[in-house]
Amino acid sequence: MNRKSPVYLNALRAFEASARHGSFSGAAEELNVTAAAVGQMVRGLEGWLGMPLFNRSTTGKARLTLTENAERALSDIRVGLDRLGMGLNRLRESATGGILNVTVSPAFAAKWLLPRIDRFQMRCPDTDIRLETSLKLIDYKAHGIDVGVRYGDGTWPGLVSKKLMEEEIFPVCSPSFADASSLAEPADLTRTTLIHDLSVDPAIGFVTWDMWLRSAGVREGQAQRGMRIDNSAAVLQAAIEGRGVALARSILARDDVAAGRLRRLFPEVQVTSKLAYYVVYRTEYSSLAKLRTFRDWLIEEAIASQA
Repeated sequence: MNRKSPVYLNALRAFEASARHGSFSGAAEELNVTAAAVGQMVRGLEGWLGMPLFNRSTTGKARLTLTENAERALSDIRVGLDRLGMGLNRLRESATGGILNVTVSPAFAAKWLLPRIDRFQMRCPDTDIRLETSLKLIDYKAHGIDVGVRYGDGTWPGLVSKKLMEEEIFPVCSPSFADASSLAEPADLTRTTLIHDLSVDPAIGFVTWDMWLRSAGVREGQAQRGMRIDNSAAVLQAAIEGRGVALARSILARDDVAAGRLRRLFPEVQVTSKLAYYVVYRTEYSSLAKLRTFRDWLIEEAIASQA
C-alpha cells in the first residue's frame, strides 16, 4: 500500500466484521458505529482498491456475500488484524500496569472470583480488571477479551484452555428448611420443592436433578416440582432463603456451606461432574505478562480453595 494506506485500517476492520456477520448492521453493532458508517468505509475501501468486495442483494437472507477476490484475501486480512492487535497489546504491556479484560459467568464472578479478587489487586496494584460477565460464549477477538474462565469440557476452537477446578454436584438447602423437612433419604427429595439450575445445557454433560437422583439409587419419580432459574448464583440464593432444595455445584457453594448458610444433604452420595472450570485465552496472547500473572494467580487460588 502507498503512504495513504493507514487511512484504511478502520475500513479493513469494517470489511472483516461485515464479512463475519454477513451484514453491515451486524458489523456496526460490534464496532459501535452506524450501519451507514460501515457501508461508507467499505465503499471507500472498494473505491481505493478499484474492485467490489461484496455482492449485494436486496432480497433473500444472504444480502451481503463476498466476491471471489475478497474471499481469497479475507484470511490474510484477518491474520494481519490479529497480529496488529497483538502488537498493540505488547505496546500496552511495556507501560506500567494496564487493563486486563476478563470474562466469566455471572455466577462464577459472584460466588468465587469477586470474593477473592482483592488478593490479585494487592499483588498487581497497577493492573486494572475489566470484568465482563455473560452466560454466552463470548468471541474473544470481537470483544477484546484477554482471558476468561469457562465451564465445560475444555474444548473451545481457537483457544488455549488449562483446567482450573473440578467439582462435585450435591443437594443443599438452608438449615431451617432441612430442620422443617422430612428428608431422611434421597427418595424424599422427589416429594419436596426442588430448585432447578437452567444455566448450563444438560446436553454437554451438566448434572440435572434426574441424573443426580439416579446416581443416588432413586429409580422412581421425576424431579419436576419447584423453581427453575437460569443463574447458578440465584439458585443458591433461593436455597439460602428457604425456597427449596438446590442441586449445588461445589465450587460455587463452598463458601456458603462453610459459613453455614447452606447445609449439604446426603454427603454419602458423591457425584463428580464431567465438566470443569478452565482458564481460557487466545494462543497468540500466551506470552502477555499480565495474562500469565492472572492465570497463575487463578491456579493458586483454586488450589488454596480446595485444600
